[in-house]
Amino acid sequence: MGGTRFIGIFLSRLLVKEGHQVTLFTRGKAPITQQLPGESDSDYTDFASKILHLKGDRKDFDFVKSSLSAEGFDVVYDINGREAQEIVPILDGLPKLEQYIYCSSAGVYLKSDQLPHFETDAVDPKSRHKGKLETESLLESRGVNWTSIRPVYIYGPLNYNPVEEWFFHRLKAGRPIPVPNSGIQITQLGHVKDLATAFIKVLGNEKASKEVFNISGEKYVTFDGLAKACAKAAGFPEPEIVHYNPKEFDFGKKKAFPFRDQHFFASIDKANSVLGWKPEYGLVEGLADSYNLDFGRGTFRKAADFSTDDIILGKSLVLQS
Repeated sequence: MGGTRFIGIFLSRLLVKEGHQVTLFTRGKAPITQQLPGESDSDYTDFASKILHLKGDRKDFDFVKSSLSAEGFDVVYDINGREAQEIVPILDGLPKLEQYIYCSSAGVYLKSDQLPHFETDAVDPKSRHKGKLETESLLESRGVNWTSIRPVYIYGPLNYNPVEEWFFHRLKAGRPIPVPNSGIQITQLGHVKDLATAFIKVLGNEKASKEVFNISGEKYVTFDGLAKACAKAAGFPEPEIVHYNPKEFDFGKKKAFPFRDQHFFASIDKANSVLGWKPEYGLVEGLADSYNLDFGRGTFRKAADFSTDDIILGKSLVLQS
């Protein structure tokens, strides 16, 4: 479910390489395949010739149930599911389903003073990811063989969320980087290719049956440290970092910083010990991969918008004077 935007692009390639027959269920608004930066013509041609497509809207529940039932899939990778009701027609249409592998989020955890988050930690039923939490509960109640992956922040080439891209825009423009409060807030990023590998590791794995796994990078990083890591990865000078108090500003509906202003990171020990999974990419190496295969080639998802920066920096200059 999904597969043409970010995570699924890398996951589907790994599945095809392992000899699986892969069908992407999408609305067909984006090209079903696209050649990745750095991907050879022969590799892309081979992949494109093997990928299948089922066009439809996953919110058209009757169509989802009937079309999936007609195909009789063995495994479902649900990459773009957000609400629990979206999986009901899938399960109803595939009564003999062998495994349902779901992309959840570490955002389901209840905010805590004790970190990192473990898979057994309390969850927040009021979080903005509550639909994913409810989906996990529904999978459990239906008695199917399911596995849920909870990434923290995902980064890498083609990332549609302005994570590393937000920093790259400012570094390229030679601008100071505004960071809320002290800048020592600790967070965690995981490379999309490592995430795709984790999704492969749970496929048909009895140890992954009815289990949840946090997936992200091996090391944690502060906000200031991330700004410096982006600069190092992309070959820019170490940036000027300007700290500000978000409570002193009204940015309207605009987001002044791409991360939640808190400590937020999770343990990946369970995936390491149970699945034998380990991230291939260190943070700087992974950011360099993202930059070299995407932003550094002049491609990005969102154009630079420094309007909130200018508000912050304008006040900062007044205070300094």
